Amino acid sequence: MRGLLLLLPIALLTGCGTFADPTTWLGKADVVEPSELVELQNVIQPDTVWTANTGAGTDEQWLALQPHVEGDTVFVVDGRGRVQAFAIADGSRRWRVDLDAPVSGGPGVGEGLVLLGTSDAEVIALAMESGEERWRARVSSEVLSVPAAAEGVVIVHTVDGKLFGLEATTGNERWRYEREVPVLTLRGNGSPVISNGIAYVGMAGGRLLALRVDSGGVMWEASVSVPAGRSELERLADIDGDPVVFGGGVFVATYQGEVAAIEERSGQLAWRRKMSVYSRMGADRQGLYVSDEDGVVWGLDIRNGNARWSQEALKYRKLSSAAVVDGLVVVGDFEGYLHWLDRDDGSMLARTRVGRDPITTGIQVADGMLYVQGDGGELAVVRPPADR
Repeated sequence: MRGLLLLLPIALLTGCGTFADPTTWLGKADVVEPSELVELQNVIQPDTVWTANTGAGTDEQWLALQPHVEGDTVFVVDGRGRVQAFAIADGSRRWRVDLDAPVSGGPGVGEGLVLLGTSDAEVIALAMESGEERWRARVSSEVLSVPAAAEGVVIVHTVDGKLFGLEATTGNERWRYEREVPVLTLRGNGSPVISNGIAYVGMAGGRLLALRVDSGGVMWEASVSVPAGRSELERLADIDGDPVVFGGGVFVATYQGEVAAIEERSGQLAWRRKMSVYSRMGADRQGLYVSDEDGVVWGLDIRNGNARWSQEALKYRKLSSAAVVDGLVVVGDFEGYLHWLDRDDGSMLARTRVGRDPITTGIQVADGMLYVQGDGGELAVVRPPADR
């Protein structure tokens, strides 16, 4: 589990404290060993098409870095500010820019820009075609999420709970949304997800916001989880995984809370089930796929949240976000393995390795291909099997 960000009164004067290992705070005196991998005969054969070095990776920090595919190009960044664009077809590099900046979130792509957030409270915009720097904008605090852009606006979620709408052409502030942050939160933020002119953002404290991209006006606000308990630790209930907008619903998950479905237009709760999650989920018309805080992978009925299956063979292996591609559910783990599960019953179909570093946030699906960026900096493009 990643560190906790402790916002105490003294932190207002001296800065926020980050705890790399929260197991003692969570009352888990005995650290649970990860499940050992048993021998597996691959039923399917995924193919690694090409790999590339993206730089220093996360530099052994928790950062919101993930590949982003736009058109025929995949964009990547490392924690030291090396930004690169690769051709999807063959992995040839189209451009590289060294920003010499501590990038903590990105890249986001939109409005012709490649967008990056830094731990120095800056947002940096580069031209998508060339990597030329367009502007830098100051925000209120570190950016531990991926910026998003649409309709001439760049939306950024900062670690102090603020949302900024910046002009895509200049970086000037157009609007700002502020809310109080709980005393104790997970290190990280949900990234804005934009659909039809609305930005959906998960917040600390278990609430989901829907805001107009052009003005920052709140369309609705939904309570996914209600923090409960005697201590601030027990009341910790953050939405750190990005919302999934699919089929007229917005699907979100909270740490120490619930997985829930919200009606996209009204903000009304459709269903909710108890589950503790801090990573992004995958979804298709067959279901919702999620790895919980213990490393159990679930297939949920997208209509009502009922469990269709669960897979416990990967418990405590510090799983990545879940992805679904070509009828397969894929999760990465702390040793660089990809685990391929059957979408219908959760059975293990294959295990492949794309590196020896953890895969935390860097797993994306685009046009039927899997893009995996390990924490150590290696990018792998993986094609699922053609026939199953």
